Amino acid sequence: MKKIIIIFACVVLVGTIIAVVISHSQKSAGKSSFETASVKRRNINSSILATGSIKPMVGAEVKVGARLSGKVEKLYANIGDKIDKGQVIAQLEQADLTAKVNEAKMNLQVAEANLELAQQTLQRTKQLFTRDFASKETVDVAERDNKAAQAQVNSLKETIKYNETQLSYATISAPISGIIASVATQEGETVAAGLSAPTFVTIIDLSRLQVDTFVDETDIGRVKNEQQAIFTVDAYPDKEFSGKVIAVYPKAIIQQNVVYYDVVIAITNTEALLKPDMTASVTISAGNRDNVLSVPNKAVKRESEQKVVYLLQDNKAVRKTVKTGWKDSNYTEIIEGVTEGETVIIGETSVSDNQ
Repeated sequence: MKKIIIIFACVVLVGTIIAVVISHSQKSAGKSSFETASVKRRNINSSILATGSIKPMVGAEVKVGARLSGKVEKLYANIGDKIDKGQVIAQLEQADLTAKVNEAKMNLQVAEANLELAQQTLQRTKQLFTRDFASKETVDVAERDNKAAQAQVNSLKETIKYNETQLSYATISAPISGIIASVATQEGETVAAGLSAPTFVTIIDLSRLQVDTFVDETDIGRVKNEQQAIFTVDAYPDKEFSGKVIAVYPKAIIQQNVVYYDVVIAITNTEALLKPDMTASVTISAGNRDNVLSVPNKAVKRESEQKVVYLLQDNKAVRKTVKTGWKDSNYTEIIEGVTEGETVIIGETSVSDNQ
């Protein structure tokens, strides 16, 4: 009997201990403490984060083509070659064009001889007319022949200019200095110039690049020309490049129902590290705000199209609607809604009774 009583007492004791532990755990789970921060005056360095890509400036990328048809006799361009403005890129066959120029020049010699004879004839006819040895009609004919000979000379001179221009098109030169980015033909290939000139090579001037970055509509009001910017590219993640804002396009770009604006940033590429279409992570410096009320960014929430913070009052969270100003990577300016010294909630953590 004593053994039964002892066993019964042990069972009751264990059950009581388990019940106490469970109750304590439930109470502890229901309690929490808040991670907080004070509303303080701070200096805010406002910056705008955006993503973009590197693009050539207008005129920095040129597609060079042929203005006439013919066979490519020589091609002096390879991808990656540096090239100077005016340097010969390709040479088309030009034997027939040279022949046309020579033919027109020989015809001009004949026409000039005919013009000289017509001028002499006109001069003699006028002299005979003054002595009554020639009629007025004869003088008119001589003048007509002289004008016709002069017109023939002028026509052939224009023909020579045209043929020489056509001949010059057979030599294709670089319109800008830069790097050969692509080659679309080869020696021996016959190109046909139709409605659009066939492209031979594409030249890019790597010293004239820019960053086209897309800024959210909520930030675009703070972007101004001449603001400084820094950016990185995936190819050189540890290196920062600098630039400045030179244009904000007025037309919006909508991507996945979000409105963006194209902001153009002029950059320098003296080391020739940057290439077109590289992805750029951009930070635009929008200025400084000194000694302004601010809270950590995590404290500001957006609810029902309003910005709110939660104040800690009597260990309770009290919702407050606020008006915000500038923002940097850590803090947000509060224009109205809270006062200095109040405590805002930035997070919540569960704790036990013995903490």
